[in-house]
Amino acid sequence: MSDAIKHECGIALIRLKKPLQYYFDKYGTAFYGLSKLHLLMEKQHNRGQDGAGVANIKFNMDAGERYISRLRSIDSKPIQDIFDQINNRFKQVGEENPAHLKDVDFLKKNVGFTGELFLGHLRYGTFGRNSIESCHPFLRQNNWITRNLVVAGNFNLTNVDELFDVLVEIGQHPKEKSDTVTVLEKIGHFLDQENEALYNELKPQGYSNPEIYAKIEERIDIEKILKRASSDWDGGYAMAGLFGHGDAFVMRDPSGIRPAYWYEDDEVCVVASERPVIQTAFNLKSEQIQELTPGHALIIRKNGSVKETLINEPEEALKCSFERIYFSRGNDLEIYNERKMLGKNVVPQVLDAIGHDLDNSVFSFIPNTAEVSFYGMIKGLEDYLNDRKFNAIKALGSNITEEKLHEIIYQRARIEKIAIKDAKLRTFITQDDSRDDLVAHVYDITYGSVKRNQDNLVIIDDSIVRGTTLKQSILRILDRLDPKTIVVVSSAPQIRFPDCYGIDMAKMGDFIAFEAAISLLKDQGKTAIIDEVYQKCKAQIDLPKEQIKNYVKEIYAPFTDQEVSDKIAQLLTPPTIKAKVKIIYQTVENLHQACPKNLGDWYFTGNYPTPGGNKVVNKAFVNWMEGKNERAY
Repeated sequence: MSDAIKHECGIALIRLKKPLQYYFDKYGTAFYGLSKLHLLMEKQHNRGQDGAGVANIKFNMDAGERYISRLRSIDSKPIQDIFDQINNRFKQVGEENPAHLKDVDFLKKNVGFTGELFLGHLRYGTFGRNSIESCHPFLRQNNWITRNLVVAGNFNLTNVDELFDVLVEIGQHPKEKSDTVTVLEKIGHFLDQENEALYNELKPQGYSNPEIYAKIEERIDIEKILKRASSDWDGGYAMAGLFGHGDAFVMRDPSGIRPAYWYEDDEVCVVASERPVIQTAFNLKSEQIQELTPGHALIIRKNGSVKETLINEPEEALKCSFERIYFSRGNDLEIYNERKMLGKNVVPQVLDAIGHDLDNSVFSFIPNTAEVSFYGMIKGLEDYLNDRKFNAIKALGSNITEEKLHEIIYQRARIEKIAIKDAKLRTFITQDDSRDDLVAHVYDITYGSVKRNQDNLVIIDDSIVRGTTLKQSILRILDRLDPKTIVVVSSAPQIRFPDCYGIDMAKMGDFIAFEAAISLLKDQGKTAIIDEVYQKCKAQIDLPKEQIKNYVKEIYAPFTDQEVSDKIAQLLTPPTIKAKVKIIYQTVENLHQACPKNLGDWYFTGNYPTPGGNKVVNKAFVNWMEGKNERAY
């Protein structure tokens, strides 16, 4: 994606199911779990580069011995920073006594991050805050081992205000109003209640306190805690939690908005936000890895049992399609094929845009993440050409000659590497004009790859959100090649509505499609629609989220997709551009065809999977109308 859009988070959980000595004997290292966690996190760095954190639980430690370790970083390379700090401690131990690095009992008693249960997290600072305090995992501490809670997740809840008020009503005093703190305290509240109920049940039976605590570890009902805590959550989430005594869980929202995958054998249980990272880290086949069922939790008990359990009844499966288009790693088998299909599906529109003139058209992609959809587009063009060649040869009949046959067979789609993204450029100049000039040179081009004033230049991108980079940089540099027409192809449909489930697209003014629709309304003298939508949205502000309708859809209703696309092309074309500019978007129908298992399309259609989505989109429109530059949730 040429526009800088950030995804919220990625998670990685590892439970070692054997004694630590087992991994030392088999793999020659006491740090097997930590090394695997490092690999899982590095392989998911695409999901968060603003901050990272890790936590570890040690089992069966004596009173007075530290059993929870946590480390977070907002360094420029946070994953590297965290593991450098951990490794430096191990180096120090080795320098003091090399034998200690081979003594798993010594390490477990004396050095952090040598336990059996690991949780890693990566994040982007999506709305202006990027401090250590904002980094997961979050920790809720207590002297009762079964009341300690560590939480990290890939999530966003739309009803934080309501949940916060619930916590206050039950007597809590949360330190801030954020979904992470609210989730932590909500789970923690019911964790406390479960502990108290078990204690009150066991105490009259004559057990000593140590005996009671041991029985609480065995009997604590994680399923009940999660059901009670999450019953009123509205949002998308893949939530991971560790309890101080050694139980763990990963829970997914009922619509499956945010992804989670898991694997188990007799040595480990592992969970991550993406399937291929588990495959790579543990050398597995894709069919060995399971997707966590929406509305369910994977509960990993201290005794080693692993069970997927229903927590909230699944809703209609509306898994996020944007994960497939852009954010997730493209080496997942299904995602790779889906992205190719996205490219292939836009071919009829591309052919129309260039007048079916393949002889005078050059095809390429920007940025590198669009490479797979580019392959799909080329495959679609090859299929089209093969059909054309077949018909041309058939039409020759008995008049076939070697020259004519050669001319037909050697028709190809012309492919070039047009744009190269330079390393980030930095300047000490602060004037806006100078910065804009710098932005215009972020990409460089391959000169001589296009026939001047004759060729069409077709460039495919993952998606076009704001269009800022297109206008300030890409179109300007492509125009230096003097193409006749520049056709920019988005493998995603027009992004018209904000996200509220964990992707950094929260404001109406961020969308070039919205800007285009507003411009069309003004051009056609239909500004009354803007005011009507504002009044309808404003009237719903204080309604319960379940009663709110998405009235922002009415902004787009008067226009066809093509009309909006044409207006986008007009808005994004710099006045100095000589070439004609066309912009093509994927259709929603073709998106669903390419990604049949991930039908969450609220970005494009406004059909939100939870009631809170409608509340957020209307509030986002009200904010835009009132000039408030803030997120709507």
